[in-house]
Amino acid sequence: MKFTKIVSLTAVTLAFGACATNKSVDQKIAEAQAASSKQISSVSSQVEDLQQKQKATDTHLQQTDQQIAQLSQEAKDALKRAEDAGVLAGKKGKVVFEQTFNEDRVRFKLGKYDLDDKSKAALDEFAGKVKALTDQYYIEIQGHTDDTGGRKMNDELGERRADEVRRYLSRSAKLPLNRMSTISYGDTLPVASNKTKKGRAENRRVVLVVLE
Repeated sequence: MKFTKIVSLTAVTLAFGACATNKSVDQKIAEAQAASSKQISSVSSQVEDLQQKQKATDTHLQQTDQQIAQLSQEAKDALKRAEDAGVLAGKKGKVVFEQTFNEDRVRFKLGKYDLDDKSKAALDEFAGKVKALTDQYYIEIQGHTDDTGGRKMNDELGERRADEVRRYLSRSAKLPLNRMSTISYGDTLPVASNKTKKGRAENRRVVLVVLE
């Protein structure tokens, strides 16, 4: 009888032990499943985040392409020259803004390149906009003429007008000289007909393209 009780007690003990072991196994399985689910959820979240970032990048590139398509020929040329020269902060630059000064703001008399007081005031206003930029900038100053005179003379005149603007922006407005370059288009890129006095006046201009 005593032996029977001992056997029964042992069986009960083993049963409880097996039950506890089963609970421990079940708990570990549940914890493993929970950890696996959490990891899967984390990976899914990362994939979704990458997809959103890729979508944002694609949208940005599309907008950039549209903006470039809308730029003037002068701005496109300036951007390409600056990128080729490596003077921009990044490999892929952008046009911040473009400003054209013709007879109504910066006056150039026929065959002349001197700046009057009204012209200087307009350039001071431009310099203020540039100084407000937070990123490193680069300015291309483009000189344009009407078709009066020969091609060589107009090329030289356009360069002198651009140089005069660059000189003033450096000396008076204190813009860094090494962040500005000049180029002459001469009479090759008119914006109006050279057959009228008004048209020739519009073609005598300086275009400033600000890049980053």
